[in-house]
Amino acid sequence: MYNVTLLPGDGTGPEIVEATRRCVEATGVKIKWDVQECGIEVIEREGKVPPSVLESIRKNKVALKGPITTPIGKGFRSVNVFLRQELGLYACLRPCKTYKGVRTYFSDSNVDLVVVRENTEDLYAGVEFEAGKPGTADLIKKINELATGKKITTGLDTTGVSIKPISYEGTRNIANFAFDYAVKAGRKAVTSVCKANIMKYTDGLWYDETRAVALAYGAKFEWSDLAKGVKPDAKLAGNVPDTKGKLEYNERLIDNMCMQLVQKPELYDVILLPNLYGDILSDLCAGLVGGLGVAPGANIGPDGAIFEATHGSAPKYKNQNKVNPTAVILSAKLMLEHLGEKAAAEKLERAVAAVIEEGKDVTYDMKADRNDPTAVGTSQMADAIIAKMGKNG
Repeated sequence: MYNVTLLPGDGTGPEIVEATRRCVEATGVKIKWDVQECGIEVIEREGKVPPSVLESIRKNKVALKGPITTPIGKGFRSVNVFLRQELGLYACLRPCKTYKGVRTYFSDSNVDLVVVRENTEDLYAGVEFEAGKPGTADLIKKINELATGKKITTGLDTTGVSIKPISYEGTRNIANFAFDYAVKAGRKAVTSVCKANIMKYTDGLWYDETRAVALAYGAKFEWSDLAKGVKPDAKLAGNVPDTKGKLEYNERLIDNMCMQLVQKPELYDVILLPNLYGDILSDLCAGLVGGLGVAPGANIGPDGAIFEATHGSAPKYKNQNKVNPTAVILSAKLMLEHLGEKAAAEKLERAVAAVIEEGKDVTYDMKADRNDPTAVGTSQMADAIIAKMGKNG
């Protein structure tokens, strides 16, 4: 019996989470769900994430989460970001895989890649200064006084500032996570992505450390000159599996990576990125395989993990039994793997894949014509997935 925190979310979240819960239970894995409310209504009423939510996740160490609305430009910054930072969930795992029956321009490419995104640093650290505030003007003056070679030349009262912190420690943690995942999952390559040609001291640091971690794992470098002058990360060397050249290390600049993925996504395997780039690229990768409706996700740290879809709460479809539950169900598949229930995870994924390929009991967005009257609802698609598991054992 596993104790798992269940966060229904808001908008369409409760419907797809309920569909997912039934699918998970149909695998035969015994779970005791600890339901905690953390939707936008709760946040607006209390002004914060209820302490009981954090207490539950810290106690159970595993949570399955529905989408939660993030106000744009005002209000609570983001429940998602808050939970990741508060619980130390530094690694975001977002697999993107083509399933037969999903409409996509890349159906013949057999895309099967994994985005590994750093979750706690970079511009998402939330260190921001609002334009027009005295403290912001003072900060700009101080920056302009420093001998960096660059100055902020716009007005003191008309400029907002965001700080982009990237540390060796944070980069080491996420790079180690990516390489460890690649080894355990039988992957062949890790591609580190940033914009180090422009941001020398943040993204440049990112490349310094991802190279050092790659050397600690004994990875083969795509270009040997990348390893010149680099030493294996001292804290990892000798304490991680040596891949003896079986795992390849690559590098791409973020703009080029976007082009590469649109041209030849089948060439890529595990893609390692800082926070902001990872957020953007994971949506691009979801587009390669059919959209956010089939894009699962996991946020993992040393003391806990939250499993959730990449997509948002779609409040306009609330209580309509209409939206696609696949992304949350596949996130639950990742949760089962995390719990060590590999057979159950594979059983669930096979059933999802079979229902999608058959194309009969799927939601409107997965039909060739979105107005197809044969489209089923959220709950009915879950019923079909459960039936497949029963039929195929």
